[in-house]
Amino acid sequence: MKLADNKATLSFSNGAPSVEMPVYQGSIGPDVIDIRKLYAQTGMFTYDPGFLSTAACQSAITYIDGDKGELLYRGYPIEQLAKNCNFLETCYLLLYGELPNEKQKAEFEDTVTKHTMVNEQMQFFLRGFRRDAHPMAVLTGLVGGMSAFYHDSTDINNPEHRNIAAIRLIAKMPTLVAMAYKYGMGQPYMYPKNDLSYAGNFMRMMFGNPCEEYKVNPVVERALDRIFILHADHEQNASTSTVRLCGSSGTNPFAAISAGVACLWGPAHGGANEACLNMLESIQANGGIEKVGEFMEQVKDKTSGVKLMGFGHRVYKNYDPRAKLMQETCNEILAELGLENDPLFALAKKLEKIALEDDYFVQRKLYPNVDFYSGIVQRAIGIPVNLFTGIFALARTVGWIAQLNEQMADPEYKIGRPRQLFTGSVSRDVKPIAQR
Repeated sequence: MKLADNKATLSFSNGAPSVEMPVYQGSIGPDVIDIRKLYAQTGMFTYDPGFLSTAACQSAITYIDGDKGELLYRGYPIEQLAKNCNFLETCYLLLYGELPNEKQKAEFEDTVTKHTMVNEQMQFFLRGFRRDAHPMAVLTGLVGGMSAFYHDSTDINNPEHRNIAAIRLIAKMPTLVAMAYKYGMGQPYMYPKNDLSYAGNFMRMMFGNPCEEYKVNPVVERALDRIFILHADHEQNASTSTVRLCGSSGTNPFAAISAGVACLWGPAHGGANEACLNMLESIQANGGIEKVGEFMEQVKDKTSGVKLMGFGHRVYKNYDPRAKLMQETCNEILAELGLENDPLFALAKKLEKIALEDDYFVQRKLYPNVDFYSGIVQRAIGIPVNLFTGIFALARTVGWIAQLNEQMADPEYKIGRPRQLFTGSVSRDVKPIAQR
């Protein structure tokens, strides 16, 4: 961290002495006020629900400028990475800080490919779940359970162990997601195939069967790879912060990533694209495209309780750069699969048109976000709605492990211990039961 020339001064209206606090500068983005000694100096904490104004760590991985609509992985714009790199190149970048050269790319892809199989006992682990269990419930258990199978890479304080765990998690996550899907469908599991790409292999494990050879559609393969790239990391969001907080206790990497999977399941986070598709299906069931205008009017009425899912973003106050790329991919997929006239997709396009033209949505910058388009793409590919968040978890695993590795290598890292503003009862005595 670079110390700024100026300092921040905190003054009090009750006559208490003011406090000076250091200010640090990042390479880009807002400066931060160092409040680590605030409690020792004043006996007070800061109050920041949701941590909206608090930097809990220093990081060199991902940077977001919500006002500009900018997303950088290690300094590279997401638009350039999505168009010029594949997902495993992006994984290498997030893990090691630089894009790989040809030799590094080949070696990394080979290493990941050769670790895609999971222990056979994972199949028996799956049998403990109901067939109709939500895939995210299954995935949370499977990822956490990996620590029981890979004892040689569970020391989070060992850099070599962390790297081994990173490769295993990136390689095996598609296999676990596909297994969770196949289990729910009652279909036989498909083993990985080493001559396919990362995305192509996942497609085969999802949609292939042992009775015939599966042919990978290159347009769909590229679309899925792009979804993975766009979701690979997103700075200090809820699930990433969960992984960091969980890992700060010294727990093993598989347990920390499992915590991230559980957090991602929430509809306000990774479940947003599932919520978006559920919204579209609800509109379709209640009149379809003819009722879109009426639905949007209800959205404008704050008393109606109707929410527009898949539009706007807490961070981006401009167009989400991932959404622009996903919009292109969405149109490519619908054209490739001949689904331009599918009722649900036509409905989605109508929603998009109104949101981009209606002053109410434009003024509030409620643009379609990445969840809106990625949900449509995944449905077109054939991925069931309840597995959308599982796809998200698959892609985000590399971001989680990169952030976790960065934290554990930081000499300033400490176990997370948020404070509170206590508003409960003061100390009181317990009365005998007859007097209560």
